[in-house]
Amino acid sequence: MPFPDIDPFIIGQIPAFELFGLTIGPLGVRWYALAYVLGIVLGWRYALKLAGNEPLWGERGSPATPAQIDDLILWITLGIIGGGRLGYVLFYNTSMIWESPVDILKLWDGGMSFHGGLIGVVLAIWMFARSDGVRLLGLGDLVAAVVPIGLFFGRIANFINGELWGRVTEVPWGMVFRHAGALPRHPSQLYQFALEGVALFVLLWWYSARPRPLGRVSGAFLVGYGVFRFVAEFTREPDAFLGLLALGLTMGQWLCLPMIAAGVALLAWPRR
Repeated sequence: MPFPDIDPFIIGQIPAFELFGLTIGPLGVRWYALAYVLGIVLGWRYALKLAGNEPLWGERGSPATPAQIDDLILWITLGIIGGGRLGYVLFYNTSMIWESPVDILKLWDGGMSFHGGLIGVVLAIWMFARSDGVRLLGLGDLVAAVVPIGLFFGRIANFINGELWGRVTEVPWGMVFRHAGALPRHPSQLYQFALEGVALFVLLWWYSARPRPLGRVSGAFLVGYGVFRFVAEFTREPDAFLGLLALGLTMGQWLCLPMIAAGVALLAWPRR
C-alpha cells in the first residue's frame, strides 16, 4: 500500500534564508504546527471543563480556577517545546551538542521527544504550583487527563509528515513510506494514534469520572502511556543513529520504564 503523498505544509512555504549567519527555513504553516496549536487549545478548553466539574473533585474542590488555567497554558506550552527539543537532543542526538549546537534552535528541522516534553511539563506544573500556591498533585491530575488530546493530533501529524515509520512488515496494511525504502512498513504512527490518543483518552476519561485520591489520575496516565508506548515501539523502526539498545529494546521503551514505575508508585500511594 503506497503512502499517501501529503504535503507537510498547509500553506506554501517561504524558501530558506540567511540571518546573522544562521540558515532559517524553509518556513510555512505545517500540519505539525497545526497539531500543536489544536492540541494546546482543545486541551485548554477541556481542562476548563474538568476544573469546573465540582463533583469530580469532591470535598477538596477544583485544583485551579479558570484564570489560573489560562495562565498555566503558557507555562505548559514552554515546557512542551523546550523540554521536547532538549529531550530529543539529550536522549536521541547528543552529538548535536558539540557538533552543531546552533542546530538545536532549528525547530523547523524536526526532532522532538515526548519524554523530554513530559519532563518539561512536569517542571512547568511544579513551578506554577509553587508560584500560585495550588496543589501540585491536583494540578497534575487535571493536566494528565488532557494530555491524550495533544497526542491524538501529534501522531496524526507524524503520519502526514511520513516520519517515525514502522518496521518492515508483511501485514496487508503495510505502507511504503517515502525516504524509507521500497519495502512496506507498519504505519506505527497510526498505532500510536489509536493507543496514546484514543484509548488513553477513553481510559482516563472513565477513570477520572468520579473523585479519586490525589495523584491517582496522574499515575493512571503514566502507566497507561508507558505501557501503550512500550507495546507500540515493537512495531516502530528504531532511530538509525541509535538502533536497538540493551535487551533489544529501543530508547523509547527504556524511557517508558521509569514512567511506568512512577505511575505504579502514585497509584499505590496511601490515600492519606
